[in-house]
Formats: sequence, structure tokens, C-alpha cells
Amino acid sequence: MAKQTVRIDGLKELETALSSLPRATGKKVARDVLKDAAEPMARSARQLAPKDEYHLYESIDVSTRLNSRQRSLHRQENSQSFQEMFVGTNNPAGVQQEFGNERHPAQPFMRPAWDSEKMPTLYRIANSLWFHIEKAARRLARKR
Repeated sequence: MAKQTVRIDGLKELETALSSLPRATGKKVARDVLKDAAEPMARSARQLAPKDEYHLYESIDVSTRLNSRQRSLHRQENSQSFQEMFVGTNNPAGVQQEFGNERHPAQPFMRPAWDSEKMPTLYRIANSLWFHIEKAARRLARKR
């Protein structure tokens, strides 16, 4: 698989703008933007997931929460980030469906959704983050 490089300009300015907001407001802005940007990826995964198998279709979601096993694996791999959002299913049958096993061939639904939506998701985040930061700053200025 070829390595893909993405260049994003303006991240320092975004970080500065987010840090100028109160921490709770900055986290809410980031959470809202990430959730809105990731929803099309979840929608794509729902379309690709088998409809009659283990209720996978209904369990695919965009969330900040993980189940306990996912949380422990995530903690081992990464340090704490300012804000994170996850797309996927917490249904254990989802892993079997995605990767297959000795009795069931793989029927991936998350990987194709990721492959088709990773760049559009990045662009959605980049385009809407400034708008939401400015909107939050105007709202805070009105309150003051």
C-alpha cells in the first residue's frame, strides 16, 4: 500500500484560536466539528454493513465513548488528546464480520468506508473548524 502524505496549513493558527476559548467551549467546538465531519463515514459504513447480521447496521455510531476493552487498548497505544471521536461499532460481531474467521469469510464494511471518506472527512474538519471557532467567540463576546 502506497504511503499517502497530507499537508494541512493553518493548524498552528487553529490551535491558537481554540486555546483562546475557554477549555470547555473549545472541547465542545472540537467535539461538534468532529462528530459532524465523521457522520458521513458512519453513514457509508452503515450502507456497507450486512443488514441481516447481528444488528451491525444499527450499532455503527460516531461517539467519544469506547467499550472497556477498546478503552484499555486505546490507553496502551496513545496519550491523552484534547478531543477524540470514534466511528465504528461496539458490537463484538463487527470484528468477525470485518475480518472474518475460520468459518466466516471477511465482509469488510468499516475499511471501505474509511478508504472512501478519509480525505473528505479531513476537508470537512478543516473547513468547518474555523467557522465554529468564530461562532463560539462571537457568542462569548455577546455574553460579556
